[in-house]
Amino acid sequence: MSAITSSPAPPRQRLGLSLCVLAAAQLVIALDFNIVYVALPSIQEGLGFSEQDLQWVVSAYIVATGGFLLLGGRATDLLGRRRMFVLAAGLYAGSSLIGGLTDTAWLLVAVRAVQGIGGSLLFPATLSLITTIYEEGPRRNKALAVWGAAGAGGLCFGSLLGGVLVEAFGWPSVFMVNVPLAGWLLFPADPPRSRQRDFDALGAVTATAGITLLVFLLVRGPEVGWTSKATVLCALCSALLLAAFAVIEARTRDPLTPARLLTHRSLVAGMALAAVFNATFASVPYFLTRYFQLVHHYSALETGLAFLLPAVMVAAGTQVGERAIAAFGVRATLLGGLLLGAAGAVALAVAFTDSGSYGRLVPGLVLLSLGQGAAWTVLWIVAASGVAPTDQGIASGLASTTLQVGGAVGLALLVAVANTRSDGLAGEALRDGLVDGVRLVSYLIAAGICCGALVLLALLALRRAPSR
Repeated sequence: MSAITSSPAPPRQRLGLSLCVLAAAQLVIALDFNIVYVALPSIQEGLGFSEQDLQWVVSAYIVATGGFLLLGGRATDLLGRRRMFVLAAGLYAGSSLIGGLTDTAWLLVAVRAVQGIGGSLLFPATLSLITTIYEEGPRRNKALAVWGAAGAGGLCFGSLLGGVLVEAFGWPSVFMVNVPLAGWLLFPADPPRSRQRDFDALGAVTATAGITLLVFLLVRGPEVGWTSKATVLCALCSALLLAAFAVIEARTRDPLTPARLLTHRSLVAGMALAAVFNATFASVPYFLTRYFQLVHHYSALETGLAFLLPAVMVAAGTQVGERAIAAFGVRATLLGGLLLGAAGAVALAVAFTDSGSYGRLVPGLVLLSLGQGAAWTVLWIVAASGVAPTDQGIASGLASTTLQVGGAVGLALLVAVANTRSDGLAGEALRDGLVDGVRLVSYLIAAGICCGALVLLALLALRRAPSR
């Protein structure tokens, strides 16, 4: 099997329709991260999950997505962007239908894992289609802003939609929202596959297994303990597999991750930005959900409605970010988005109280969400800049893998810190501890964004990324 060459772009009049399909795909991927959060109590009651096992309704998706992204990215380059899009959309549709109909706990966890694999194939295929259909420059930036608005907005709208669906139709409806993604015929046809290059099956197996174990470790570590035998064994196996992957990549003729990409400063900066973004911005909905439901006792619907404002502001931020890039360049837009987000996190920390109104949170939510939207757009513009069309799939796989690993690391650390303020407490003391934990996490998120900004700006300064 071999790499595919760059496909000719479809006629201009079809680009708008193609972008709608690609944005819808990104919306589905993003929704799946958050849509089940508000449904978890209903799922637990309906399927009899224990407290310990309930987390796997969320974690199975995260682990599978993070583990298979690198494989999905390279498969997109070698097997064809449109082919992978169709395969991934089919996985989503089939697994979602089963998830909505199941009455068995273990089967629902398996469905979430299959959805995660579908996401790991769909995400790089979707991003690679955008970065090859649209030429580098203003048109690609605009397309990425629209695609980014769908994804970043979906992260917040997931909670809103989940709340509405659970209240109206019950928990199975959150799985039925993932309808089949039609419209793939709008994309350029994949050229015939030659057999001049190898798929690097051994590299794919070791990378996928090593990264999957790493994400699994980060998800399970806070619960079972970082020094437990299971955690240590998992860490050792992950390290050995990733070391084997590095050796294989150095010796194979056609590596899964070509070494030349790791010297591409714009891509490396995008990967670093992805890790910082998910460790900070993307952790906020988890803690907001706990604050709304455990401190102020919001219902599923009320929690979803509380995310409407940040969802709108994130979508607006992606569009502001795209225009700012055209006016001020990548680095200035990146710095502005990150500083705006950090300011919003600080404002939220100040506003968190056990008796405060939602209105106190509005300034922080607006600032944080606008910065999040702008940073999300810049992230993918930076990661794709200057990358050859035949490497766009693996480049998006690398950036999205660091996105997932960064998110797993960030959330694990932040949850551990937040829990130190509420462990062993009950009643009003527990409520106060939850508020203190969320407040402390918000300050840490602001600090993380600022530290990440310094590192990322230093990387971009080594070679100025194209901004127009």
